[in-house]
Amino acid sequence: MIKHQERVKKWKLATEKSMQRFPERKERFETSSKFEISRLYGADQVNYDIEKLGLPGEYPYTRGIQPTMYRARYWTMRQYAGFGSAEETNKRFRYLLQQGQTGLSVAFDLPTQIGYDSDHSMSKGEVGKVGVAIDSLEDMEALLREIPLDQVSTSMTINAPASVLLAMYIVVAEKQGISPDKISGTIQNDILKEYIARGTYIFPPKPSMRLITDIFAYCKEQVPKWNTISISGYHIREAGANAVQELAFTIANGKAYVDAAIEAGLNIDDFAPRLAFFFNAHNQFFEEIAKFRAARRIWAKLMKDTYGAQNPKSWQLRFHTQTGGSTLTAQQPDNNIVRVTLQALAAVMGGTQSLHTNSRDEALALPTEDSARIALRTQQIIAHESGVADTVDPLAGSYYVEHLTDVMEEEAGKYLEKIESLGGAVAAVEQGYMQREIHHTAYETQKAIEKGEEIIVGMNSFTLENEVRPELLRVDPTLGEKQKEKLKQLRNSRDEDRASARLETLRQGAKGTENLMPLIVDCVRDYCTIGEICGILREEFGEYAGV
Repeated sequence: MIKHQERVKKWKLATEKSMQRFPERKERFETSSKFEISRLYGADQVNYDIEKLGLPGEYPYTRGIQPTMYRARYWTMRQYAGFGSAEETNKRFRYLLQQGQTGLSVAFDLPTQIGYDSDHSMSKGEVGKVGVAIDSLEDMEALLREIPLDQVSTSMTINAPASVLLAMYIVVAEKQGISPDKISGTIQNDILKEYIARGTYIFPPKPSMRLITDIFAYCKEQVPKWNTISISGYHIREAGANAVQELAFTIANGKAYVDAAIEAGLNIDDFAPRLAFFFNAHNQFFEEIAKFRAARRIWAKLMKDTYGAQNPKSWQLRFHTQTGGSTLTAQQPDNNIVRVTLQALAAVMGGTQSLHTNSRDEALALPTEDSARIALRTQQIIAHESGVADTVDPLAGSYYVEHLTDVMEEEAGKYLEKIESLGGAVAAVEQGYMQREIHHTAYETQKAIEKGEEIIVGMNSFTLENEVRPELLRVDPTLGEKQKEKLKQLRNSRDEDRASARLETLRQGAKGTENLMPLIVDCVRDYCTIGEICGILREEFGEYAGV
């Protein structure tokens, strides 16, 4: 050890001499979270405590939640897709499945996300634009036509009206002859991050949390393979947070959902194994890997030590990753293929359970079929050609990665303590704390980009004068009118008395304390629309106006 220390001392002296001739590029190197990066990392900066690292598949899961990880099977390649009509999106889904995608991920249009039918005045100009328009069970049937729901896992990025979309999925499966206990997938169902970062909320926090815990209880009995929530750091990061804020605020929200479920009378080991997480992957390769490893360790300690969960599956943080949409540039869009590859590689080396890779043209429009195929091929090349999936946690033991993992855990812990002092995540949201932190970080990042301190290749450096724009996907501009006509025909053909009775039963349920999921499923079966169901709940719960 003494010899090594002497050697390091000599190296430092030699390095200082070398720097006189070849100065370093800048005075301070740092990660996106503003952690200073040292010139060199060694054993003296890392605590290789086996209890802290654990082994793959063992508490505290720093090294992964399965003992063999991708040596057994690859992560789920779940490409996010949705645009225009249900019929158009169904064609894209079937195309991606034919190309080797292993799970579905549904993007809904803005009216669907905030619980309006396509014929509502608030929906004008937005129908089918950023996702698929789903007004009723009829649309969901078209979306999932010829897709075997007992064989394909489906993720739905839906929050405020998550209960309605889940109910539609359940009923479509029943119509295929598949019982609810045979279907699997995930609903995002994370309303806290909507208040913090994204904005597609409907109801105030208290009734929103009631809907979430109703889903927890219902799925435990009826849909046991379903992940009832995907606690999402992705949109927090997209709003401008750095890596440690994404990690800390996501864990804080996860705690809030656990607290709400326990308060509603649920046993932690009855719902915690079905909690899932959703993280972003940005360009700082090592920081992202460290973030994923730290996330598992923090959650495991929290569930075991703070909440007293007994089932090891309750301690395991399972997560989906999507590459960073906000890192994509409209300039030189082919550069985005490289960015997405780096981000996807970080997610895989960090131990993700499923992955979406963004398409090169998404800074300009919804992805074309060709772009979506390249994005999927990126995952397939990483899986089958790179070798990174052949050993578990391949960067374990890296002085730098282990140091970053420790720092991530420590700094996230400081944020968690602050949020706890404010009364928890719900109170912190209501006070605007997390929103302010994100806004400040986003502002500082944008300033650095505008000053050229942060290089974005092809945008503020290495630019081209005459760029050729790629061919873009265009959504049918008449879709809104077509959806209105479909709704008119639906209302004329359904049993209006039964639909009205179902909605009235839902209203009475919302006034009380019973679980609303069975009532919502009944509404969906009789072709009540998403706007009608959310309209009843709006009237009873009110609408959230923001901070």
